[in-house]
Amino acid sequence: MKIETLRASNLRCFEALEFEPGPRINWLVGPNGAGKTTILEAAYILSHGRSFRPGGRGAPMRRTTREYLIYAEIAHDGRRHRLGLTRTEDHWQARLDGEPLPSLAPLFAACPVVFFGPESQALVAGPAEERRSFLDWSVFHVEHTSLETWRMWRRALRQRNALLRGNGVEAEFAAWEHDLSRLAERIDALRTQCLGSLQPYLVEEADRLVPELGEARIEYRAGWDETLGLARQLAEQRHHDRERGFTQRGAHRADWWLHFPGVARREHLSRGQAKAIALVCVLAQARWLNDRVGEYPLLCLDDLDSELDATHASKAIGWLRARPLQAWLTSTTGTQASQLGDEARVFHVEQSGIART
Repeated sequence: MKIETLRASNLRCFEALEFEPGPRINWLVGPNGAGKTTILEAAYILSHGRSFRPGGRGAPMRRTTREYLIYAEIAHDGRRHRLGLTRTEDHWQARLDGEPLPSLAPLFAACPVVFFGPESQALVAGPAEERRSFLDWSVFHVEHTSLETWRMWRRALRQRNALLRGNGVEAEFAAWEHDLSRLAERIDALRTQCLGSLQPYLVEEADRLVPELGEARIEYRAGWDETLGLARQLAEQRHHDRERGFTQRGAHRADWWLHFPGVARREHLSRGQAKAIALVCVLAQARWLNDRVGEYPLLCLDDLDSELDATHASKAIGWLRARPLQAWLTSTTGTQASQLGDEARVFHVEQSGIART
């Protein structure tokens, strides 16, 4: 997938933004606060329905405005499409090729974007929610029906939590716990299959980027004791869940991580090692997706100079040059842009706009 034109209005510092990237590597250079990351953020929102930055869904909205708009023309699956996404203070409006959409899922499917930047360290050192999001996004792009499975799961989970907080009678729990157990098994099967197919890519990228840590392997926890079954555990756990006010077992408690023999615990990783492992995950995901669906996602690398040391940054650039994908990179200096060859385009970014240099 390649974005040929990106436009946005009322997005953070930009009243209006227009960007026409090249089909390969695009380096966005400018001072801090110029809006470089916002350009990557616009593409990411089209792909995920949220920002990679902290804050609510309305946080990217420019101050004093009530909505922002993102529009893109893309080449995907041998065809060209027009994507439009408007965010008001409380809801989304999405269009694909001019037609309104009942959900954002078709945009997500058409516009896969993977991201590495200052926030990506959370994928390794942060809460399990970050790793679940990474995994479930991967699952969605090879199994679109997983989104509906997750919607049903969240509905059943909300109902059980409401019963827990509302002092529901015991007989009301069984039906929701049966649904949660059935849906959790489906979600777990999709995640397990996805991780199994991702593993060789993760191992290869880790061996290339962080060979000093030893051979990587995946560890995965479903979120409940699979030998007992979720329905049984939920029934046995009701009293404790009532005290807490929420469901403590299930697919929403799953986690996975990369384990290295050279590091006893994730907490022992240095900040630089955590960043490098996060990059391993992102590059592996991009390669894996290309092999599964026949196209690379757009790869966004934010503030490359400061997030990686010179050795890892050079390896990342070499990785980019060897693959026919579109990438957007940002930095304050662009000193490494000369390593990217003639296919690279360099753009200077200011709040007033973007100019190719």
